[in-house]
Amino acid sequence: MKIAVEGCCHGELDKIYETISYLEAKEGIKVDLLLCCGDFQAVRNEGDMKCMAVPAKYRHMQTFYKYYSGEKKAPVLTIFIGGNHEASNHLQELPYGGWVAPNIYYMGYAGVVCYRGVRIGGLSGIFKFHDYRKGHYEFPPYSPETLRSVYHIRNIDVFKLKQIQMPMDVFLTHDWPQGIYHYGSIQQLIRKKKFLQQEVESSTLGSPPAAELLAHLRPSYWFSAHLHVKFAAHMEHEAKGHGAPRTTKFLALDKCLPHRDFLQVLEVAERPGFSEQLEYDAEWLAILRATDSIQNISAGIWVPPEDNGLHAKWDFSVSEADMTEAVGALGGDLCIPENFSLTVPSYNPTNPQPHAQPTYRINPQTTELCATLGLTDIYAQVGQTKLLEEGARREDEDNSSSCEEFSANPTDTSELSGSYNPDEITIEDEWEEDEGDDESVTGKRSADDSICESAVGVEEVEDLFSSPSRVQCRNHLLLPPPSSTKAEDVTHSQDCPSFQLPSPTQSTDDFQHLDLQGKVDSQPKVHKRSSDETDISKNSSLKIRRRNQTIYTAKEEDGDDEY
Repeated sequence: MKIAVEGCCHGELDKIYETISYLEAKEGIKVDLLLCCGDFQAVRNEGDMKCMAVPAKYRHMQTFYKYYSGEKKAPVLTIFIGGNHEASNHLQELPYGGWVAPNIYYMGYAGVVCYRGVRIGGLSGIFKFHDYRKGHYEFPPYSPETLRSVYHIRNIDVFKLKQIQMPMDVFLTHDWPQGIYHYGSIQQLIRKKKFLQQEVESSTLGSPPAAELLAHLRPSYWFSAHLHVKFAAHMEHEAKGHGAPRTTKFLALDKCLPHRDFLQVLEVAERPGFSEQLEYDAEWLAILRATDSIQNISAGIWVPPEDNGLHAKWDFSVSEADMTEAVGALGGDLCIPENFSLTVPSYNPTNPQPHAQPTYRINPQTTELCATLGLTDIYAQVGQTKLLEEGARREDEDNSSSCEEFSANPTDTSELSGSYNPDEITIEDEWEEDEGDDESVTGKRSADDSICESAVGVEEVEDLFSSPSRVQCRNHLLLPPPSSTKAEDVTHSQDCPSFQLPSPTQSTDDFQHLDLQGKVDSQPKVHKRSSDETDISKNSSLKIRRRNQTIYTAKEEDGDDEY
Protein backbone atom coordinates (compact mmCIF):
# COMPACT_ATOMS: atom_id res chain seq x y z
CA MET A 1 0.00 0.00 0.00
CA LYS A 2 1.02 3.62 -0.52
CA ILE A 3 1.72 5.63 2.64
CA ALA A 4 2.21 9.42 2.49
CA VAL A 5 4.37 10.83 5.28
CA GLU A 6 4.14 14.53 6.15
CA GLY A 7 6.40 16.60 8.43
CA CYS A 8 5.01 19.57 10.38
CA CYS A 9 1.38 20.13 9.37
CA HIS A 10 0.85 23.59 10.95
CA GLY A 11 -2.88 23.34 10.26
CA GLU A 12 -2.49 23.27 6.46
CA LEU A 13 -4.79 20.29 5.87
CA ASP A 14 -6.33 21.65 2.67
CA LYS A 15 -2.93 22.15 1.06
CA ILE A 16 -1.67 18.73 2.15
CA TYR A 17 -4.71 16.89 0.78
CA GLU A 18 -4.60 18.92 -2.44
CA THR A 19 -0.94 18.01 -2.89
CA ILE A 20 -1.74 14.32 -2.41
CA SER A 21 -4.60 14.57 -4.90
CA TYR A 22 -2.31 16.24 -7.43
CA LEU A 23 0.30 13.54 -6.97
CA GLU A 24 -2.28 10.76 -7.37
CA ALA A 25 -3.49 12.23 -10.67
CA LYS A 26 0.02 12.86 -12.00
CA GLU A 27 1.58 9.55 -10.97
CA GLY A 28 -1.48 7.36 -11.41
CA ILE A 29 -1.35 6.07 -7.83
CA LYS A 30 -3.72 5.89 -4.88
CA VAL A 31 -2.50 6.95 -1.44
CA ASP A 32 -4.00 4.66 1.22
CA LEU A 33 -2.77 6.33 4.41
CA LEU A 34 -1.37 9.69 5.56
CA LEU A 35 0.95 9.92 8.57
CA CYS A 36 1.58 13.40 10.08
CA CYS A 37 4.57 13.85 12.40
CA GLY A 38 3.25 16.60 14.68
CA ASP A 39 2.32 20.29 14.90
CA PHE A 40 -1.01 19.17 13.49
CA GLN A 41 -2.95 22.06 15.10
CA ALA A 42 -6.40 20.54 15.49
CA VAL A 43 -7.96 23.93 16.28
CA ARG A 44 -11.76 23.74 16.49
CA ASN A 45 -12.54 27.35 17.45
CA GLU A 46 -11.11 30.55 18.89
CA GLY A 47 -10.92 29.06 22.40
CA ASP A 48 -8.63 26.29 21.17
CA MET A 49 -6.36 28.82 19.48
CA LYS A 50 -5.65 30.40 22.88
CA CYS A 51 -4.27 27.05 24.07
CA MET A 52 -1.66 26.84 21.32
CA ALA A 53 1.91 27.98 21.96
CA VAL A 54 2.76 29.91 18.80
CA PRO A 55 3.83 33.52 18.18
CA ALA A 56 0.73 35.73 18.12
CA LYS A 57 1.19 36.78 14.49
CA TYR A 58 1.05 33.13 13.39
CA ARG A 59 -2.12 32.33 15.32
CA HIS A 60 -4.57 31.61 12.52
CA MET A 61 -7.63 29.38 12.31
CA GLN A 62 -6.29 27.49 9.27
CA THR A 63 -8.53 24.73 7.86
CA PHE A 64 -8.91 21.92 10.42
CA TYR A 65 -12.24 23.27 11.67
CA LYS A 66 -13.81 22.44 8.29
CA TYR A 67 -13.05 18.74 8.85
CA TYR A 68 -14.14 18.89 12.49
CA SER A 69 -17.49 20.51 11.66
CA GLY A 70 -18.24 18.11 8.80
CA GLU A 71 -17.98 20.76 6.08
CA LYS A 72 -15.24 18.58 4.59
CA LYS A 73 -14.07 15.01 5.09
CA ALA A 74 -10.48 13.85 4.92
CA PRO A 75 -10.08 12.09 1.55
CA VAL A 76 -7.51 9.66 2.96
CA LEU A 77 -7.25 8.01 6.40
CA THR A 78 -5.00 10.31 8.45
CA ILE A 79 -3.05 9.37 11.59
CA PHE A 80 -1.06 11.96 13.53
CA ILE A 81 0.91 12.57 16.70
CA GLY A 82 1.20 15.80 18.67
CA GLY A 83 4.13 18.23 18.46
CA ASN A 84 4.93 21.45 20.30
CA HIS A 85 2.42 23.70 18.49
CA GLU A 86 -0.96 22.13 19.23
CA ALA A 87 -4.44 22.96 20.52
CA SER A 88 -3.48 21.15 23.71
CA ASN A 89 -6.88 21.35 25.40
CA HIS A 90 -8.38 19.43 22.45
CA LEU A 91 -5.74 16.71 22.36
CA GLN A 92 -5.88 16.27 26.13
CA GLU A 93 -9.43 15.00 25.75
CA LEU A 94 -7.97 11.91 24.03
CA PRO A 95 -5.05 10.69 26.19
CA TYR A 96 -5.30 7.19 24.68
CA GLY A 97 -6.03 8.45 21.17
CA GLY A 98 -9.22 8.89 19.19
CA TRP A 99 -10.89 10.62 16.25
CA VAL A 100 -10.52 14.41 16.12
CA ALA A 101 -12.64 14.45 12.96
CA PRO A 102 -14.06 11.79 10.66
CA ASN A 103 -11.16 9.83 9.11
CA ILE A 104 -8.53 11.74 11.17
CA TYR A 105 -7.08 9.81 14.13
CA TYR A 106 -4.87 11.11 16.95
CA MET A 107 -2.55 8.58 18.63
CA GLY A 108 -2.72 10.06 22.13
CA TYR A 109 0.22 10.72 24.43
CA ALA A 110 1.60 7.39 23.18
CA GLY A 111 -0.06 4.66 21.19
CA VAL A 112 0.07 1.75 18.78
CA VAL A 113 -2.50 0.97 16.07
CA CYS A 114 -2.64 -1.40 13.10
CA TYR A 115 -3.71 -0.73 9.53
CA ARG A 116 -3.85 -3.57 7.01
CA GLY A 117 -1.49 -5.52 9.22
CA VAL A 118 1.12 -2.74 9.43
CA ARG A 119 1.90 -1.90 13.05
CA ILE A 120 2.23 1.86 13.66
CA GLY A 121 3.40 3.39 16.96
CA GLY A 122 3.83 6.99 18.06
CA LEU A 123 4.88 9.33 20.87
CA SER A 124 3.46 12.87 21.01
CA GLY A 125 5.30 15.99 22.14
CA ILE A 126 8.96 16.95 22.54
CA PHE A 127 11.54 16.22 25.22
CA LYS A 128 12.27 18.67 28.03
CA PHE A 129 14.24 17.27 30.95
CA HIS A 130 12.69 19.21 33.82
CA ASP A 131 9.16 18.03 32.89
CA TYR A 132 10.07 14.52 31.76
CA ARG A 133 9.52 12.82 35.14
CA LYS A 134 6.27 14.62 35.99
CA GLY A 135 2.75 13.39 35.38
CA HIS A 136 0.17 14.81 32.98
CA TYR A 137 -1.06 17.39 35.47
CA GLU A 138 -1.76 20.31 33.10
CA PHE A 139 -5.30 21.57 32.66
CA PRO A 140 -6.86 24.59 30.91
CA PRO A 141 -6.82 27.49 31.36
CA TYR A 142 -3.06 27.18 31.15
CA SER A 143 -0.49 29.28 32.95
CA PRO A 144 2.57 30.55 31.05
CA GLU A 145 4.41 27.44 32.26
CA THR A 146 1.75 24.80 31.60
CA LEU A 147 0.97 26.25 28.17
CA ARG A 148 4.31 24.74 27.21
CA SER A 149 4.87 21.89 29.63
CA VAL A 150 1.62 20.30 28.44
CA TYR A 151 3.33 19.19 25.22
CA HIS A 152 6.49 17.82 26.87
CA ILE A 153 6.76 14.04 26.80
CA ARG A 154 6.65 12.11 30.10
CA ASN A 155 8.59 9.08 31.29
CA ILE A 156 5.38 7.19 32.09
CA ASP A 157 4.53 7.08 28.37
CA VAL A 158 8.07 6.05 27.41
CA PHE A 159 7.93 3.38 30.11
CA LYS A 160 4.74 1.97 28.58
CA LEU A 161 6.31 1.87 25.11
CA LYS A 162 9.33 0.05 26.51
CA GLN A 163 7.04 -2.81 27.54
CA ILE A 164 6.43 -3.64 23.86
CA GLN A 165 8.04 -6.91 22.82
CA MET A 166 6.47 -7.62 19.42
CA PRO A 167 8.08 -6.20 16.22
CA MET A 168 7.19 -2.64 15.22
CA ASP A 169 6.86 -1.59 11.58
CA VAL A 170 6.53 2.21 11.76
CA PHE A 171 7.14 4.68 14.59
CA LEU A 172 6.46 8.43 14.73
CA THR A 173 7.99 11.11 16.94
CA HIS A 174 7.99 14.87 16.54
CA ASP A 175 11.59 15.49 17.59
CA TRP A 176 14.44 13.29 16.38
CA PRO A 177 16.06 10.45 18.31
CA GLN A 178 19.31 11.78 19.75
CA GLY A 179 22.31 10.77 17.62
CA ILE A 180 20.36 9.58 14.57
CA TYR A 181 22.20 12.12 12.40
CA HIS A 182 25.40 10.07 12.75
CA TYR A 183 23.78 7.48 10.46
CA GLY A 184 23.11 9.94 7.63
CA SER A 185 24.94 12.79 5.94
CA ILE A 186 25.93 15.21 8.69
CA GLN A 187 27.51 17.51 6.11
CA GLN A 188 24.23 17.80 4.25
CA LEU A 189 22.33 18.51 7.46
CA ILE A 190 24.71 21.27 8.57
CA ARG A 191 24.73 22.75 5.07
CA LYS A 192 20.96 23.15 5.30
CA LYS A 193 20.78 24.15 8.98
CA LYS A 194 24.09 25.71 10.00
CA PHE A 195 22.87 26.64 13.46
CA LEU A 196 22.61 22.92 14.36
CA GLN A 197 26.35 22.33 14.00
CA GLN A 198 27.31 22.76 17.64
CA GLU A 199 24.64 20.36 18.89
CA VAL A 200 25.37 17.81 16.16
CA GLU A 201 29.09 17.82 16.92
CA SER A 202 28.42 17.42 20.65
CA SER A 203 25.74 14.75 20.00
CA THR A 204 23.23 16.71 22.08
CA LEU A 205 20.74 17.33 19.28
CA GLY A 206 17.61 15.24 19.61
CA SER A 207 15.59 13.42 22.25
CA PRO A 208 17.36 10.92 24.55
CA PRO A 209 14.10 9.04 25.35
CA ALA A 210 13.40 8.69 21.61
CA ALA A 211 16.90 7.24 21.17
CA GLU A 212 16.15 4.72 23.93
CA LEU A 213 12.92 3.74 22.19
CA LEU A 214 14.73 3.43 18.86
CA ALA A 215 17.18 0.98 20.42
CA HIS A 216 14.36 -0.98 22.11
CA LEU A 217 11.71 -1.07 19.38
CA ARG A 218 14.00 -1.20 16.31
CA PRO A 219 11.15 -0.40 13.89
CA SER A 220 11.52 -0.78 10.15
CA TYR A 221 10.72 2.94 9.65
CA TRP A 222 11.00 5.95 11.94
CA PHE A 223 9.51 9.28 10.84
CA SER A 224 10.03 12.68 12.51
CA ALA A 225 9.70 16.43 11.86
CA HIS A 226 10.32 19.42 14.21
CA LEU A 227 13.65 20.69 12.78
CA HIS A 228 12.07 21.77 9.47
CA VAL A 229 14.55 19.98 7.23
CA LYS A 230 14.48 16.83 5.16
CA PHE A 231 17.02 14.29 6.36
CA ALA A 232 17.48 10.55 5.90
CA ALA A 233 19.50 7.99 7.84
CA HIS A 234 19.99 4.24 7.86
CA MET A 235 20.66 2.55 11.22
CA GLU A 236 21.73 -1.06 11.62
CA HIS A 237 20.80 -2.66 14.96
CA GLU A 238 22.76 -5.48 16.50
CA ALA A 239 21.02 -8.84 16.69
CA LYS A 240 19.30 -9.63 19.99
CA GLY A 241 19.82 -13.16 21.20
CA HIS A 242 19.26 -15.57 18.34
CA GLY A 243 17.27 -13.04 16.32
CA ALA A 244 18.40 -11.54 13.04
CA PRO A 245 19.84 -8.00 12.86
CA ARG A 246 17.28 -5.31 12.12
CA THR A 247 17.49 -2.06 10.17
CA THR A 248 15.66 1.21 10.79
CA LYS A 249 15.18 3.66 7.95
CA PHE A 250 14.85 7.16 9.40
CA LEU A 251 13.27 10.05 7.51
CA ALA A 252 12.60 13.57 8.78
CA LEU A 253 10.53 16.01 6.72
CA ASP A 254 10.01 19.76 6.53
CA LYS A 255 6.96 21.91 7.26
CA CYS A 256 4.12 22.53 4.80
CA LEU A 257 5.32 25.67 3.03
CA PRO A 258 6.19 26.59 -0.56
CA HIS A 259 9.48 25.15 -1.84
CA ARG A 260 9.84 22.79 1.13
CA ASP A 261 10.22 18.99 1.21
CA PHE A 262 7.28 18.28 3.47
CA LEU A 263 5.73 15.18 1.86
CA GLN A 264 7.03 11.77 0.83
CA VAL A 265 5.11 8.77 -0.52
CA LEU A 266 6.40 5.28 0.26
CA GLU A 267 5.21 1.83 -0.66
CA VAL A 268 5.08 -0.76 2.12
CA ALA A 269 3.73 -4.28 2.00
CA GLU A 270 0.42 -4.81 3.75
CA ARG A 271 -0.26 -8.17 5.33
CA PRO A 272 -3.10 -10.19 3.84
CA GLY A 273 -6.03 -11.21 5.99
CA PHE A 274 -6.22 -8.00 8.01
CA SER A 275 -9.11 -5.57 8.17
CA GLU A 276 -9.40 -2.57 5.86
CA GLN A 277 -10.32 -0.52 8.94
CA LEU A 278 -8.00 1.05 11.46
CA GLU A 279 -7.53 -1.36 14.38
CA TYR A 280 -6.40 -1.30 17.98
CA ASP A 281 -3.20 -3.20 18.77
CA ALA A 282 -3.77 -6.12 21.15
CA GLU A 283 -0.39 -5.89 22.87
CA TRP A 284 -0.75 -2.14 23.42
CA LEU A 285 -4.24 -2.50 24.91
CA ALA A 286 -2.92 -5.11 27.33
CA ILE A 287 -0.02 -2.81 28.30
CA LEU A 288 -2.46 0.06 28.97
CA ARG A 289 -4.46 -2.20 31.28
CA ALA A 290 -1.33 -3.46 33.05
CA THR A 291 0.08 0.03 33.68
CA ASP A 292 -3.15 1.83 34.59
CA SER A 293 -2.45 1.60 38.32
CA ILE A 294 0.87 3.48 38.00
CA GLN A 295 -0.53 6.52 36.15
CA ASN A 296 0.73 9.86 37.45
CA ILE A 297 -1.39 13.01 37.21
CA SER A 298 0.61 15.20 39.59
CA ALA A 299 3.47 17.60 39.01
CA GLY A 300 5.56 15.47 41.34
CA ILE A 301 8.44 13.29 40.19
CA TRP A 302 7.54 9.76 39.07
CA VAL A 303 10.25 7.11 39.15
CA PRO A 304 9.71 4.09 36.89
CA PRO A 305 9.72 0.77 38.76
CA GLU A 306 13.04 -1.07 38.51
CA ASP A 307 14.51 -4.39 39.58
CA ASN A 308 16.33 -2.82 42.52
CA GLY A 309 14.53 -4.33 45.50
CA LEU A 310 12.37 -1.25 45.99
CA HIS A 311 9.44 -2.27 43.78
CA ALA A 312 7.19 -5.29 44.02
CA LYS A 313 6.74 -5.27 40.23
CA TRP A 314 8.92 -3.74 37.57
CA ASP A 315 8.17 -5.77 34.46
CA PHE A 316 4.87 -4.73 32.87
CA SER A 317 5.31 -6.55 29.58
CA VAL A 318 2.27 -8.66 28.76
CA SER A 319 1.61 -12.29 27.95
CA GLU A 320 -0.49 -13.80 25.21
CA ALA A 321 -3.17 -14.45 27.82
CA ASP A 322 -3.18 -10.74 28.74
CA MET A 323 -3.65 -9.83 25.08
CA THR A 324 -6.46 -12.35 24.68
CA GLU A 325 -8.19 -10.88 27.72
CA ALA A 326 -7.87 -7.35 26.34
CA VAL A 327 -9.32 -8.40 22.98
CA GLY A 328 -12.12 -10.22 24.81
CA ALA A 329 -13.03 -6.99 26.62
CA LEU A 330 -13.71 -5.52 23.17
CA GLY A 331 -15.92 -8.43 22.24
CA GLY A 332 -13.23 -9.91 20.02
CA ASP A 333 -13.34 -6.98 17.57
CA LEU A 334 -10.18 -4.86 17.34
CA CYS A 335 -11.64 -2.41 14.77
CA ILE A 336 -11.60 1.10 16.19
CA PRO A 337 -15.23 2.29 16.29
CA GLU A 338 -15.98 5.34 14.15
CA ASN A 339 -17.57 7.14 17.08
CA PHE A 340 -16.40 10.70 16.55
CA SER A 341 -18.64 13.43 17.95
CA LEU A 342 -18.30 17.19 18.42
CA THR A 343 -17.42 18.18 21.97
CA VAL A 344 -17.33 21.98 21.45
CA PRO A 345 -18.90 24.26 18.84
CA SER A 346 -16.92 24.65 15.65
CA TYR A 347 -15.56 27.94 14.40
CA ASN A 348 -18.08 29.83 12.30
CA PRO A 349 -16.46 32.32 9.90
CA THR A 350 -19.75 34.19 9.57
CA ASN A 351 -20.04 34.62 13.33
CA PRO A 352 -16.54 34.75 14.84
CA GLN A 353 -16.13 34.65 18.62
CA PRO A 354 -12.76 36.31 19.29
CA HIS A 355 -13.38 36.38 23.04
CA ALA A 356 -14.25 32.69 23.35
CA GLN A 357 -12.38 31.01 26.21
CA PRO A 358 -10.79 27.55 26.35
CA THR A 359 -13.25 24.87 27.38
CA TYR A 360 -12.98 21.64 29.37
CA ARG A 361 -14.89 18.70 27.95
CA ILE A 362 -14.81 14.99 28.66
CA ASN A 363 -14.64 13.19 25.34
CA PRO A 364 -17.17 10.33 24.99
CA GLN A 365 -14.62 8.34 22.96
CA THR A 366 -12.29 8.27 25.96
CA THR A 367 -15.15 7.52 28.33
CA GLU A 368 -16.22 4.54 26.21
CA LEU A 369 -12.71 3.13 25.86
CA CYS A 370 -11.97 3.51 29.56
CA ALA A 371 -15.23 1.83 30.53
CA THR A 372 -14.58 -1.06 28.14
CA LEU A 373 -10.98 -1.72 29.15
CA GLY A 374 -11.10 -0.58 32.78
CA LEU A 375 -8.75 2.39 32.23
CA THR A 376 -8.57 5.74 33.99
CA ASP A 377 -9.55 8.88 32.09
CA ILE A 378 -6.58 10.88 33.32
CA TYR A 379 -7.84 14.14 31.79
CA ALA A 380 -11.16 13.82 33.59
CA GLN A 381 -9.32 12.94 36.79
CA VAL A 382 -7.07 16.00 36.52
CA GLY A 383 -10.15 18.11 35.75
CA GLN A 384 -11.94 16.93 38.88
CA THR A 385 -8.87 17.70 40.98
CA LYS A 386 -8.48 21.17 39.48
CA LEU A 387 -12.16 21.98 39.94
CA LEU A 388 -11.98 20.97 43.59
CA GLU A 389 -8.88 23.11 44.06
CA GLU A 390 -10.57 26.04 42.33
CA GLY A 391 -13.63 25.66 44.54
CA ALA A 392 -11.48 25.67 47.64
CA ARG A 393 -9.55 28.70 46.40
CA ARG A 394 -12.73 30.66 45.76
CA GLU A 395 -14.04 29.75 49.18
CA ASP A 396 -10.83 31.04 50.75
CA GLU A 397 -11.11 34.27 48.76
CA ASP A 398 -14.70 34.74 49.86
CA ASN A 399 -13.62 34.37 53.48
CA SER A 400 -10.68 36.72 53.14
CA SER A 401 -10.72 40.48 53.49
CA SER A 402 -8.69 41.04 50.33
CA CYS A 403 -9.82 43.97 48.24
CA GLU A 404 -8.54 42.53 44.99
CA GLU A 405 -8.76 39.08 43.44
CA PHE A 406 -6.07 37.59 41.28
CA SER A 407 -6.14 34.38 39.25
CA ALA A 408 -2.99 32.25 39.10
CA ASN A 409 -4.05 30.86 35.73
CA PRO A 410 -5.47 33.51 33.40
CA THR A 411 -8.53 32.43 31.46
CA ASP A 412 -7.33 34.13 28.33
CA THR A 413 -3.97 32.68 27.34
CA SER A 414 -3.89 34.46 24.00
CA GLU A 415 -1.06 36.74 25.09
CA LEU A 416 0.95 33.83 26.53
CA SER A 417 1.65 32.32 23.13
CA GLY A 418 3.43 35.44 22.04
CA SER A 419 5.89 35.29 24.91
CA TYR A 420 9.36 33.79 24.72
CA ASN A 421 9.23 30.06 24.03
CA PRO A 422 12.49 28.15 24.55
CA ASP A 423 11.00 25.04 22.94
CA GLU A 424 10.05 26.69 19.66
CA ILE A 425 12.37 25.35 16.98
CA THR A 426 11.23 27.83 14.35
CA ILE A 427 13.24 31.04 14.22
CA GLU A 428 10.78 33.78 13.36
CA ASP A 429 13.21 35.16 10.78
CA GLU A 430 12.70 31.93 8.84
CA TRP A 431 8.92 32.38 8.70
CA GLU A 432 9.36 35.98 7.57
CA GLU A 433 11.97 34.97 5.01
CA ASP A 434 9.61 32.45 3.39
CA GLU A 435 6.85 35.01 3.11
CA GLY A 436 9.19 37.73 1.89
CA ASP A 437 10.79 35.58 -0.77
CA ASP A 438 7.44 34.59 -2.19
CA GLU A 439 6.19 38.17 -2.31
CA SER A 440 9.34 39.46 -3.98
CA VAL A 441 9.11 36.87 -6.73
CA THR A 442 5.45 36.83 -7.55
CA GLY A 443 3.73 39.77 -5.93
CA LYS A 444 0.01 39.27 -5.34
CA ARG A 445 -1.94 36.36 -6.75
CA SER A 446 -5.60 35.79 -7.28
CA ALA A 447 -7.31 33.73 -4.59
CA ASP A 448 -8.76 31.58 -7.36
CA ASP A 449 -5.33 30.34 -8.45
CA SER A 450 -5.13 26.62 -7.83
CA ILE A 451 -2.24 25.22 -5.88
CA CYS A 452 -2.52 21.98 -7.79
CA GLU A 453 -2.43 23.73 -11.17
CA SER A 454 0.69 25.55 -10.05
CA ALA A 455 2.39 22.52 -8.48
CA VAL A 456 4.69 21.27 -11.20
CA GLY A 457 8.01 19.47 -11.31
CA VAL A 458 7.23 16.39 -9.27
CA GLU A 459 10.58 14.79 -8.53
CA GLU A 460 11.65 11.95 -10.78
CA VAL A 461 13.53 9.75 -8.36
CA GLU A 462 15.16 6.35 -8.70
CA ASP A 463 16.90 6.59 -5.37
CA LEU A 464 15.14 8.70 -2.74
CA PHE A 465 18.37 10.12 -1.42
CA SER A 466 20.45 10.63 -4.56
CA SER A 467 19.54 13.42 -6.98
CA PRO A 468 20.94 16.64 -8.51
CA SER A 469 20.81 19.99 -6.78
CA ARG A 470 17.50 21.51 -5.86
CA VAL A 471 15.73 23.80 -8.30
CA GLN A 472 13.44 26.52 -7.04
CA CYS A 473 10.03 26.92 -8.70
CA ARG A 474 9.00 30.54 -8.83
CA ASN A 475 5.39 30.64 -7.79
CA HIS A 476 3.76 32.23 -4.77
CA LEU A 477 1.23 29.50 -4.01
CA LEU A 478 3.41 26.67 -5.23
CA LEU A 479 3.76 23.84 -2.75
CA PRO A 480 6.91 21.75 -3.07
CA PRO A 481 6.00 18.85 -5.33
CA PRO A 482 5.98 15.53 -3.51
CA SER A 483 7.72 12.49 -4.81
CA SER A 484 6.46 8.98 -5.25
CA THR A 485 8.97 6.41 -4.18
CA LYS A 486 8.69 2.72 -3.67
CA ALA A 487 10.11 1.41 -0.42
CA GLU A 488 11.12 -2.11 0.31
CA ASP A 489 8.85 -4.51 2.11
CA VAL A 490 8.38 -3.40 5.71
CA THR A 491 9.65 -6.64 7.15
CA HIS A 492 11.14 -8.86 4.47
CA SER A 493 12.26 -7.69 1.02
CA GLN A 494 15.77 -6.30 0.82
CA ASP A 495 16.17 -5.89 -2.92
CA CYS A 496 14.02 -2.87 -3.77
CA PRO A 497 16.42 -0.02 -4.71
CA SER A 498 14.01 2.90 -4.54
CA PHE A 499 14.09 3.69 -0.79
CA GLN A 500 17.73 3.22 0.11
CA LEU A 501 18.61 5.37 3.11
CA PRO A 502 22.27 6.35 3.29
CA SER A 503 24.75 4.50 5.44
CA PRO A 504 26.67 6.55 8.04
CA THR A 505 29.44 7.25 5.52
CA GLN A 506 27.24 7.94 2.51
CA SER A 507 26.62 11.48 1.30
CA THR A 508 23.23 12.61 0.08
CA ASP A 509 22.16 15.51 -2.14
CA ASP A 510 19.15 17.75 -2.29
CA PHE A 511 16.15 16.93 -4.40
CA GLN A 512 15.68 18.05 -7.99
CA HIS A 513 12.78 20.34 -8.85
CA LEU A 514 11.79 21.48 -12.32
CA ASP A 515 9.79 24.52 -13.35
CA LEU A 516 7.26 24.64 -16.16
CA GLN A 517 10.00 25.11 -18.75
CA GLY A 518 12.36 22.66 -17.07
CA LYS A 519 14.95 25.39 -16.46
CA VAL A 520 17.38 25.21 -13.60
CA ASP A 521 17.35 28.05 -11.12
CA SER A 522 20.93 28.17 -10.01
CA GLN A 523 20.62 31.29 -7.92
CA PRO A 524 21.28 30.27 -4.30
CA LYS A 525 18.71 31.18 -1.68
CA VAL A 526 20.03 33.78 0.74
CA HIS A 527 18.97 33.29 4.33
CA LYS A 528 18.55 36.09 6.79
CA ARG A 529 20.81 36.31 9.77
CA SER A 530 19.59 37.20 13.20
CA SER A 531 21.01 40.24 14.91
CA ASP A 532 23.29 38.03 16.99
CA GLU A 533 25.04 36.48 13.96
CA THR A 534 28.20 37.81 12.35
CA ASP A 535 29.52 37.38 8.85
CA ILE A 536 30.81 33.83 8.48
CA SER A 537 33.53 35.00 6.13
CA LYS A 538 34.93 37.23 8.87
CA ASN A 539 35.05 34.57 11.54
CA SER A 540 35.48 30.90 10.67
CA SER A 541 34.85 29.84 14.28
CA LEU A 542 31.46 31.50 14.39
CA LYS A 543 29.06 30.32 17.07
CA ILE A 544 25.43 30.77 16.16
CA ARG A 545 23.22 31.83 19.02
CA ARG A 546 19.80 30.34 18.53
CA ARG A 547 16.52 30.34 20.31
CA ASN A 548 16.37 26.60 20.82
CA GLN A 549 19.94 26.22 22.12
CA THR A 550 19.00 24.19 25.22
CA ILE A 551 15.90 22.31 24.16
CA TYR A 552 17.57 18.99 24.72
CA THR A 553 20.12 19.71 27.45
CA ALA A 554 19.43 18.04 30.76
CA LYS A 555 19.00 21.07 33.00
CA GLU A 556 16.38 21.81 35.58
CA GLU A 557 15.97 25.40 34.40
CA ASP A 558 14.98 26.76 31.00
CA GLY A 559 17.96 29.07 30.65
CA ASP A 560 16.07 31.93 29.05
CA ASP A 561 19.04 34.18 28.40
CA GLU A 562 21.04 32.18 25.85
CA TYR A 563 18.93 32.13 22.69
